Amino acid sequence: MSTSYTLITGASMGIGEAFARNFADKGHNLVLVARSRQKMEHLAEELCQKSGVKVAVCVQDLSSINASATVYNFCKERYIKIDVLVNCAGLSWAGSFREIPLAKMEEIMMVNMKAMAHLTRLFASDMVEQKKGDIINVASLGGLQGVPGLGLYSATKAFVIALSESLYEELKDQGVNIVVVCPGFIETGFFEHSGHNVKKIRLPLSDVDVVVKAAVRGLKKRKIRVFPTSIDAILVFLQRLLSRKTVVRLAGFFAAVDAD
Repeated sequence: MSTSYTLITGASMGIGEAFARNFADKGHNLVLVARSRQKMEHLAEELCQKSGVKVAVCVQDLSSINASATVYNFCKERYIKIDVLVNCAGLSWAGSFREIPLAKMEEIMMVNMKAMAHLTRLFASDMVEQKKGDIINVASLGGLQGVPGLGLYSATKAFVIALSESLYEELKDQGVNIVVVCPGFIETGFFEHSGHNVKKIRLPLSDVDVVVKAAVRGLKKRKIRVFPTSIDAILVFLQRLLSRKTVVRLAGFFAAVDAD
């Protein structure tokens, strides 16, 4: 007999870890997916002791071609039924697009787009069959326009937003709810990994818990898109009033990435 779980990618740090803690506090069994075995096993042990939930650790590099199928089979082999899927894993590169190593480009696109789409395709099919399921996709305000210095990242997040909105309409009458959360700048270790100098960012940084709570709230209210903070919502509204060139220029100003 299958046991219900929540699967979270990128669970070893930042927003993914915050999602894991939030769902564990609510009594959800978890499947944690990321590359760092040590971090996930430490988190799993902590959540098991604190919340009394079951936590399975799936060590997987989502930039690998067969990673999504491996994660899916990991669950099937253990009779784990995924009721909630949180696609949180993401990579970025700060700087000039023409200077991104080709291998890094492939890695970013694989994790941010292909792995997210593959996992959603695999688990959404099971959810439709069960007539029950929730999917949270983590995108970014950067996905609403191009961001100079973060061009590839913003393009991949535009993909996440467009696919999520399409699936929202496709799946809403089949028992599956999907929401895409679009945060601005969040206080995590994400910037350091991408080479982005966090001190130069010209907008306030939000806490990871703000993103998680907004996403969960949006899911319950069956919203299609969620903007975690009032600043995020204001920036999105202002896009309606400004020319596209100005919107892109401002995005680059706020991100403050040297793309020369």
